[in-house]
Amino acid sequence: MTTSLVLGPMMRYVDETSASIWVETRSDSRVTVRAGGRDWAARTFAVHGHHYALVEADGLEPGTVLPYTLEIDGEHVWPDSATGFPPPVIATLKPGKPLRLAYGSCRTSVPHDESGNRTHGVDSLRAYALAMASGGDLPWPDLVAFLGDQVYADLTSEQMQQFIRARRDIDEPPGEELKDYEEYAHLYNLAWSDPANRWLLSTLPSAMIFDDHDIRDDWNASLSWKREMEATTWWHGRIVSGLASYWVYQHLGNLSPQERHDDAIWQRIAGHQGGAELDVSAELDSFAERADRDPESYRWSFCRDFGDTRLIVVDSRAARNLDPEARALLDDDEMAWLDGRMRGGFRHLLVATSLPFLLPMGLHHVESWNEAVSEGAWGKRPARAGEKLRQAVDLEHWAAFQKSFQDVAAMAAAVADGKRGPSPETVTFLSGDVHFSYVAEVERSSGSRIIQAVCSPIRNPLPRLMRYFGAVMAYGLASPVGAMVARSARVPDPPFRWKRVEGPWFNNNLASLEVVPEGLKLWWQTGVVEDGDELHPRLETVASVIVASREERGSPRVGRGLDRLTRRRAERT
Repeated sequence: MTTSLVLGPMMRYVDETSASIWVETRSDSRVTVRAGGRDWAARTFAVHGHHYALVEADGLEPGTVLPYTLEIDGEHVWPDSATGFPPPVIATLKPGKPLRLAYGSCRTSVPHDESGNRTHGVDSLRAYALAMASGGDLPWPDLVAFLGDQVYADLTSEQMQQFIRARRDIDEPPGEELKDYEEYAHLYNLAWSDPANRWLLSTLPSAMIFDDHDIRDDWNASLSWKREMEATTWWHGRIVSGLASYWVYQHLGNLSPQERHDDAIWQRIAGHQGGAELDVSAELDSFAERADRDPESYRWSFCRDFGDTRLIVVDSRAARNLDPEARALLDDDEMAWLDGRMRGGFRHLLVATSLPFLLPMGLHHVESWNEAVSEGAWGKRPARAGEKLRQAVDLEHWAAFQKSFQDVAAMAAAVADGKRGPSPETVTFLSGDVHFSYVAEVERSSGSRIIQAVCSPIRNPLPRLMRYFGAVMAYGLASPVGAMVARSARVPDPPFRWKRVEGPWFNNNLASLEVVPEGLKLWWQTGVVEDGDELHPRLETVASVIVASREERGSPRVGRGLDRLTRRRAERT
């Protein structure tokens, strides 16, 4: 393939009549997408020596599937026939078609050979791509949602460390972690350049939201954590380059054409006429610095409606208020935005947040207790110990921000009870982060069903010892003991109770969700190597669950379609 195309194309925002295709090129150039006898073009813009374009193919017919090609300055660059993958396509949404969605989080970028698969397991996304490309009966989703840790800026691979060593002293801070935009650009290239994944991303529309490792472990865990970072010589460069590169590589493609029109930086890019290529490096860095300093100055969350299903994707990292007097996972502005979109009138309301809203009850109680202790419920000395514990074992999910948890729980219950418009069949939280997958359900006798469905990791499994520890903390003695210590710190009881329906599964997974006549179908799939063929894993179903509507379900709360043999086999990988 020509070297003029560095990364991409990536199919990003797609609706009934338009599609946005993102690319990174080698130099200042004109990028053209051709499909169905038409073409659309865009000029590149520059950021810190890198060149990007976002081409909007508009005026498309709803419900059509069009193969497309990509040209850079008139030269054909995609698809590359040598890869053997099918032509990439633009698939516009069909009005009235029930949503089919794939999702997951936590994916490391290591080689897909025996060594990489031994240490990190088979990449579930890659196994999914190979199954799609095989021409079998795998139903293609309308969207794949990546719910955090698309890249690991703090836990780098040997390949990434080789790049770092070639340009600076890796023994100087921040060491093996990322330092600047150039290193972020290389990390994204490692994450998205594998031929199979690259083909998938060129064909499936995608939406993304960050979690901590996209920036750094425990990002915005607390005010003391942030002050500790700001006292280093390298943090300012990390957060600016992390947010700037996130805007380019992930967030820009989340936006609809209208939302891009309202984005100040995109207005500058789209309005640039003639002359030299527009370089927005300084402007983007200034924006990133401001977004970190004043979270209310920019919104990373977004909302999309797919017919009778609403998908709300919530930023649970950058939008935090870390002031001890008003601590919140979502600041007032972000909470008001979410409140305005938590509405009935849809068949299903999906709330995607990188952090699980409903942790296993044991972990929920432990985290709520830790928040109270860290904030001084047991005095100053235990508060310091509580803060150290919070950062050491990542006790900073929704449960550790009780005010935010209680507020969103009230919203979900109000929607489920029909107090915000006609109640949907389900209010379903989609999440990742915790490196195990599970399904939980709120115990309710009427109204909509409230579900938590977690898929994590796509490729970054916990060590086996940590799996046992996690299971004990989540489902063992931590539940009754956690509830007791939480009450001792005067933590209010949750507004409702929930219980595990299926899981946990600790293997790598990519989850799928489909709106079906009987309700909501969810299933988890993993990659399995057969006969030593590391590069061509087979996609295998780990578990499936049907969340039936109350009118359809009869007596069981959840209808299960779980192959027990397949489940046991997958858990051993």
